[in-house]
Amino acid sequence: MKTLLFLLMAAQPLTAGDSDVQAAADPYLWLEETYGDKALNWVMARNEETLTELEADPRYKVFYDKALEANNDKGRIAYVGIQGDQAYNFWRDAEHLKGLWRRAPLAEYLKKEPSWEILLDLDKLSKKEKENWVFRSAVCLPPENRLCIVKLSRGGKDAAVRREFDTRKKAFVKNGFELPEYSGGISWLDENTMLLADAAGPETDTESRYPRIVRKWARGTDPWSAPILLEGEKKDVELGGSCYFWPAGKACLLYRATSTYEGEQFLLSGDSLKKMPLPADAETRGVFGGKLLLTLHSDWKLPGHTFRQNSLVAVAFEKAGLPEEQADPELVFEPGPRMTVSYVNTSKSAVLLSILDNVNGRLLKLKPENGAWKSEELPVPPAGTAYILSSDNFRDNFMFSYKSFLAPEALFYSESPDRAVKRMPAQFDASGLETAQREAVSKDGTKIPYFLVYPKGMKYDGTNPTLLTGYGGFNISQAPYYSPSIGRLWLEQGGVHVVANIRGGGEFGPAWHKAGMLEKRQNAFDDFIAVAEDLVRTGVTSPAHLGIKGGSNGGLLMGVMFTQRPDLFKAVLCEVPLLDMLRYPKLTHGPQWAGEYGDPDSPEFGPVLAKYSPYQNIRAGVKYPDIFFLTSTMDDRVYPGHARKTAAKLMSFGNKVYYYENIDGGHNSETNKRESARTAALEYVLLSRKLKD
Repeated sequence: MKTLLFLLMAAQPLTAGDSDVQAAADPYLWLEETYGDKALNWVMARNEETLTELEADPRYKVFYDKALEANNDKGRIAYVGIQGDQAYNFWRDAEHLKGLWRRAPLAEYLKKEPSWEILLDLDKLSKKEKENWVFRSAVCLPPENRLCIVKLSRGGKDAAVRREFDTRKKAFVKNGFELPEYSGGISWLDENTMLLADAAGPETDTESRYPRIVRKWARGTDPWSAPILLEGEKKDVELGGSCYFWPAGKACLLYRATSTYEGEQFLLSGDSLKKMPLPADAETRGVFGGKLLLTLHSDWKLPGHTFRQNSLVAVAFEKAGLPEEQADPELVFEPGPRMTVSYVNTSKSAVLLSILDNVNGRLLKLKPENGAWKSEELPVPPAGTAYILSSDNFRDNFMFSYKSFLAPEALFYSESPDRAVKRMPAQFDASGLETAQREAVSKDGTKIPYFLVYPKGMKYDGTNPTLLTGYGGFNISQAPYYSPSIGRLWLEQGGVHVVANIRGGGEFGPAWHKAGMLEKRQNAFDDFIAVAEDLVRTGVTSPAHLGIKGGSNGGLLMGVMFTQRPDLFKAVLCEVPLLDMLRYPKLTHGPQWAGEYGDPDSPEFGPVLAKYSPYQNIRAGVKYPDIFFLTSTMDDRVYPGHARKTAAKLMSFGNKVYYYENIDGGHNSETNKRESARTAALEYVLLSRKLKD
């Protein structure tokens, strides 16, 4: 009976509310058991098949060596976070596979060959503690920045431990603030107090398995018994808090995310909370001058004035506790129609904006002056990506960056903004390459920009091996970037690289995002198809030479492409993907994404998801392009079950499938430079075999 039910379901789309029925009839449900013996044996068998074939290709060793050489290049830029007068950096190379957390005085960092002070050696720590530690972050208490909370992940998982570290003693604080592995977080309130987001168990987490309670945790006390400041509901996405410090004081804000893109903000005053008068979908971007900085995801209509969607506004903390109509927001910056604010940073006396203008980077420094905001544009080259790398609220100096598809990243210091203080050495030969920005027309007539990187003098005869990438979700933009692996393993080998700026992303602000989410998600898929068809129409390539690549939400995009248009592509690289969209809320942190995709058990979104969910839409007798699934056993964000089940189903219908699951790595799928090089070599060997040979 189950077999019959499965065959019937494979022949027609599922309807709303069928996710539990689908699970019961799913013959590959056992592959969702991440560490089950049967599932891991299946993974090992698939890994062996893929590695045996691809590593036997003579190009594999060449590609691996090229990728590893670039990864370990000692001329790479040491990216830093400015904290006071110190520049903090995390560094990995051939001698330090797990990495070094280190720092240098800012003046020392600006030298060509700075001398570093080692704070924590992750290789030594992992060996001593017999753990596979992956360094995630370190947040220090300003302005002294002596005490820090170090976040360490086992094998790359999102869930991590937190441990207090003394940067003067270069050691973890004995009996200091420490938390076991979990998906919550902590933030400094003062030297002896933390804001603790509690997700220690089913009593304190949300359905998304994130914190539901925020506590005020005093040094030397039991964290899980600390006084509660804010408590949400089980159906909420997440609760948390953070404190912002600047020379004149500090402000502590607690938030309650009631859904993926909506929530509430509260100002902490002593032990009491005052709700900030804000729209539910306003996005917090920082604090400056006693005011909260926000990006508006919808028009904010107030008595006498409407603040437009995509604008950056400021609301004074003194308005906390008042009704929304008395918020009295201040307009800081209103982007143009093809612009958006990608990042907001602050220094001691300025707000720093990283902007995308028609998907090209610009930088602005804004200062309040006589009741208005004075704007100064920082000099950066055109046709690339520029962003503020690091700033600190206790000083005016900051670092910013520029890069493009063909120009290695360069870092600039605000004291000498027209001269690079650090520059990455060229990682591939770009002398024979060109870039262009073009537009395709989607199914509904919308113009979709895309970037093209190609050999000079390229013939438009449809034979060029081409790799098309995209993302299209969560308001995340795909701006120009410099990739040593793409350069060395693809562009230098005669390949063409294309980046599609499809709807669902953040390239043109909230409206562009909303046009590709929930019931409008097919727009994002149509956009990607339109770019692919434009590449074929203009002779750049043909389906026989066209490959595609995407990860996470971009992995979902890949799954939809090989099910909706298997005729259009020759090879698919599908990384850490979501693929079973009728069960995604039941897997790890899946419920948090309901605001992006919709609830598959709802009458409104169930049919939408069933129509495009890749796992359910695989059909017998269809010739699919060769697909390579790459995932990680320790991906506790998206979950490896998506890739496992889809690979198994495709194989059951006789399709060729490549599969590689890194046991470590988490959602970022790497724990060291060697694994990163291995993954890159595997991918580009496959692309070369399918699109060039």
